[in-house]
Amino acid sequence: MTRPAKNIATAPTGTPQPPDGAEQQFLRLMSHEMRTPLNGVIGMLGLLTRTRLDGAQRAYAEAARQSAEHLLGLVNDLLDYARLEAGKLEFDSAPVDIETLVRSVAELLSPRAHDKGLELVWSVAADAVDVMADEGRLRQVLFNLAGNAVKFTETGGVHITVERVPRAGNRPRLAFIVEDTGPGIPPEARARIFEEFGHVDASDATRFGGAGLGLAVVKRLADAMGGKVSVSSRGRGKGSRFRFEACFTAATDLPERGRPLEGRSVAVLSPDDMVRQAAIDQIEASGGKVHPGAPVILVDHALAAIAGESLAPRPEKGRAIVLLRPSERDLIARYRTAGFHGYLIKPLRRASLAERVLAVANPTTTQIPGLPPPPSADDDRVATIRFAGTRVLLVEDNPVGALLAATLLRREGCAVETAANGHEAVAALTRARYDMVFMDMRMPGMDGPTATRAIRARGDATPIVALTANAFAEDRRACLESGMDDHLVKPLAPESLRRTLARWTNRQTRAKVVGE
Repeated sequence: MTRPAKNIATAPTGTPQPPDGAEQQFLRLMSHEMRTPLNGVIGMLGLLTRTRLDGAQRAYAEAARQSAEHLLGLVNDLLDYARLEAGKLEFDSAPVDIETLVRSVAELLSPRAHDKGLELVWSVAADAVDVMADEGRLRQVLFNLAGNAVKFTETGGVHITVERVPRAGNRPRLAFIVEDTGPGIPPEARARIFEEFGHVDASDATRFGGAGLGLAVVKRLADAMGGKVSVSSRGRGKGSRFRFEACFTAATDLPERGRPLEGRSVAVLSPDDMVRQAAIDQIEASGGKVHPGAPVILVDHALAAIAGESLAPRPEKGRAIVLLRPSERDLIARYRTAGFHGYLIKPLRRASLAERVLAVANPTTTQIPGLPPPPSADDDRVATIRFAGTRVLLVEDNPVGALLAATLLRREGCAVETAANGHEAVAALTRARYDMVFMDMRMPGMDGPTATRAIRARGDATPIVALTANAFAEDRRACLESGMDDHLVKPLAPESLRRTLARWTNRQTRAKVVGE
């Protein structure tokens, strides 16, 4: 039976309750002390799997990595639930770009889905406005729901979407929906799965792993935001449909998404219902229309398997854009040779889709007749991004964490110098210049926020990114309030590290050692 939540805030816009110092300090300490060694294990196993291993060695390393990730998931669920049970739930209300939020969750989960042979897609309705909310809490709700769907789905896929719910009044009500093609949930089990340690079936904990806390956390967060979460049958075929909806205040200082495909028509060819529907939703959200005779056609590479070929058939008429997973990047050149006019990476990004459609529909006047237009910039998920010569200062007191981060940075071509604490970091930035600093939050002597304040007090504007084993709201606040520019949650993943490097390094100006 679910115990009532104690002193949980009832709305994200309410005044946060003062934290119980000892209790909150204990949770933060346990979060750091338990996650730090696990992050080291996961990171080093990730490096190991990228070395030369025989089949058996690779299988052992992958099994160990999956076990460590499972244990980290349990630790995260238990710590999150402990904070909810403690009744100290803080909300940081700020403008949230809904499309960016959903896209980031989808792209974070897509490798896991693709490894299982699943499709993972997303879409945001054109009238689903950006809102004021705690982005971290919304992300946690969406990530738990979508991650749960990926875990329990064996074939087919998962679709994340956001819709606006019609209602009276000025405050928009949004519905965050996660649909899957999994086994479905019997009506009698639908209330139980939102309880602590609740499972559809008692054997689920053994077969799929997990303590049964992920959805309980979602339920508590939904209640705290004044919303509700529910589950129903998907309605067409097998599968489940999870829905979280709540009222928000509309954000007024974010740019409108725009409708770049206004007046354009696009065709979509895919054997997968979810891929096709998500593409249609994104085209329509961009102002376009879907028509089978359109001059630009999106062609899913998954059609190749149905045709028994290595490549999907190119339509006889129109200009074709192939849809690929990141792991299928090696096919890009072959598709170009076969006459395709571009590619898009799944899960599709609405902005990239619109940009590529417009580029293909309006080839440059310098194009050679009969040949495809020159390829546009590669998607960052498949582009070979190099940061050769980028000078990075890595501030990390944990030797395993330092080795992992330094190895990943050097693989991107960075020149890495290390410091073991905040004092060493301040001294390093006094004698040299760097393109970027990665700073651990918790270190002996002088911690990351204190070091950052000292660096900023000297007028140094070098981008500083926090490295933290925690994902608590106060940790995000502490890093931004101290003058840091961004934060990364451990364990570090090559993709997120690469995106951060691309976001904060200036390719035109290289840092030079002072006095050179």
